[in-house]
Amino acid sequence: MEYKINGTGLVLEGGGFRGIFSAGVMDYFLKRKLHFSYAIGVSAGAAYGISYASQQFERNRVVNEKYTADRRYMGWGNWLKSGNLFNPDFIYDEIPNQLVPFDFKAAFNSFCDFNIVVTNVVSGDAEYYSAKELNKQELLSTVQASGSLPMVSKMVRLKGGLYLDGGIADSIPVQQAFNSGCKRAVVVLTRNKEYRKEAARFQWLIKAKYAKYPRLVDKILTRAHNYNATLDELERLEEEGRVYIIRPKAQMTVSRIENNPEKLDKLYQQGFDEMHDEFEKLLSWLKG
Repeated sequence: MEYKINGTGLVLEGGGFRGIFSAGVMDYFLKRKLHFSYAIGVSAGAAYGISYASQQFERNRVVNEKYTADRRYMGWGNWLKSGNLFNPDFIYDEIPNQLVPFDFKAAFNSFCDFNIVVTNVVSGDAEYYSAKELNKQELLSTVQASGSLPMVSKMVRLKGGLYLDGGIADSIPVQQAFNSGCKRAVVVLTRNKEYRKEAARFQWLIKAKYAKYPRLVDKILTRAHNYNATLDELERLEEEGRVYIIRPKAQMTVSRIENNPEKLDKLYQQGFDEMHDEFEKLLSWLKG
């Protein structure tokens, strides 16, 4: 049976390589033909989620198995040479265009309107772009911008502006899903339930590096407070029945820059298996 969901959005948190948990969840959705008409992803949530929109089952898993441990993918050598810990030419050009092809046509014509969150470095505000409104290169650049972590990534030029990681301004974009017309939301988080974000370290260095962008600095320094407030709000919304939260049940042991393919595949399988166990409960909620 196929399930096409209107009025309830899919919201995908970031978290670097921890997002492979979400990839496992979404692949189970694809296996069971569960499709949301609206989805929004930030940072890794965008990078992994766009393959859900294009309905490319296990594409994220293949990229992980073949390339995340590749020096061309990430490494401090890249950062010293170019200012990017993650190599954008390899990740956002060679992989999707040649090595593990991304199906742009399927994404642009998808039932799912997939949206991507980026942070404008001048205003410090989040901006939101639908994949359906972008061309191929703009889509790749927007996904790149959404995952460009501060301090270890260069700013990405997009539509005349400069952008960094969408999670700086909107780590869990559930409110944007509501603003876009969704009445309810399924929210996929990449941390265990007890997690709360701590304040940024090396604040003096952040202030020095981004001295020309005071609003960006403010968003980086207040991110932990805003993130934790969103978690509190999600708990309230969950009690009200407006959101359904999916998060890792087993203890999370993977960091955001973990690039061991075996450890990441275990986390992928965890997401897939936990969603298998929970799927009927989710369906019941969606039908409620």
